[in-house]
Amino acid sequence: MIENVTFEEIRIGQQASLSRRLTMADIELFATVSGDLNPSHVDETYAADHKVVGHGMWSGSLISAVLGTLLPGPGTVYVGQDLRFERPVLLGDIVTVTVTAKSKDAARKTVVFDCLAANQDGKTVATGVAEVIAPTEKFCRAAAELPQVQVIRHDGHELMLKKCESLPPVPTAVVHPCDESSLRGAVEAAEANLIDPVLVGPESKIRSVADAHGLDISRYRIVDVAHSHASAETGVRLARTGECEAVMKGSLHTDELMGEVVRKETGLRTGRRLSHVFVMNVPTYPRPLLITDAAINIYPTLEDKVSIVQNAIDLAKVLGTEVPRVAILSAVETINTKIASTLEAAALCKMADRGQITGGILDGPLAFDNAISREAAITKGIKSEVAGQADILLVPDLEAGNMLAKQLSFLAHADAAGIVLGARVPIILTSRADNVRTRLASCAVAVLSAAARRRGAAAAAE
Repeated sequence: MIENVTFEEIRIGQQASLSRRLTMADIELFATVSGDLNPSHVDETYAADHKVVGHGMWSGSLISAVLGTLLPGPGTVYVGQDLRFERPVLLGDIVTVTVTAKSKDAARKTVVFDCLAANQDGKTVATGVAEVIAPTEKFCRAAAELPQVQVIRHDGHELMLKKCESLPPVPTAVVHPCDESSLRGAVEAAEANLIDPVLVGPESKIRSVADAHGLDISRYRIVDVAHSHASAETGVRLARTGECEAVMKGSLHTDELMGEVVRKETGLRTGRRLSHVFVMNVPTYPRPLLITDAAINIYPTLEDKVSIVQNAIDLAKVLGTEVPRVAILSAVETINTKIASTLEAAALCKMADRGQITGGILDGPLAFDNAISREAAITKGIKSEVAGQADILLVPDLEAGNMLAKQLSFLAHADAAGIVLGARVPIILTSRADNVRTRLASCAVAVLSAAARRRGAAAAAE
């Protein structure tokens, strides 16, 4: 309930207080609403030597909250406020705001309040005086339910990019970058020191696109070929011969590039099945979520899924997860002979038990809810090392994976990065719809994968 104190009811010396702890979410929300992006508030790197501090007016807003909800409460109209800030409010501080009725003006129905804000140590952080028009009619009713506010951060990919800072740029065959989107993606990745691009395609067309959109490609090697098919063939050859350590898709169709990648005699095949992994940073999930396969294998067999899972486990380790937890998804979490994906899930788990899949913990079948929600798993009585804390989601088929990844991107505001694994080199599949953050993150995954391959090759040679 929320109830006011009318002008007639207010007594000189009457007080009201509230306390609140300053969190990073408070700082970010206040900065978003006010537009005050002073780095001493929101940039932890800048504030490292001085500590992150709250906005001064955050304390002021608590005074407003007391006046508007407690004393005098609903119906109060602000007339004036002066504040003096005595010391900063640090992240984690608990601020208690107290207002005390100082004087009343019966003709104007105004009340002047002394205002004091103190931290958990009793030290004053702000003082001031507020003048308000107090309500004259009594008000008492249920408090309005405020909307839930969620802070959506997009810094998950930044952690991957940071890991690449100490690594050299990866020589990358950029196949047929003949539109603005694909050429700009390669240039931006190069400027971020992620890749050293080799632009493969019709040189005149590439230069024309660069000129039309103000892209400086003077520093980059161009391999001139006649058309997109030749671009795919040449880009794959550069990777096969070791001139390039990654391949990046340009403006040609995915099938055209992948057709050359899987070609038996001249492609980039290994003993593994090729598969695609989306690395998703979902604001509502506490860790990166890998979804596979949503772009290459349409209806993978059980044998295909062995490679798909192993590829994803290996990538998760490269990204920093020591023992990845793999949830094998289906529509239900129990084995049903009429649902093939549940049978395959059981088989994959047993294969992991027997060492045919290594490096991770597998469980399935699991429905999506109990794969990512601990509460859902507990409600359904599922006891599992994976349920509710999955790092990898193995989907039944491409349709399910593609829809899931796009739902997370467009409804849950997830940031995605995509890469094809199982070939001799990582393959970066970009889309015209990808933003800069997604393009750079996809390149970062390739950089980390290429670095892991180098370390593996060096260890094998010793």
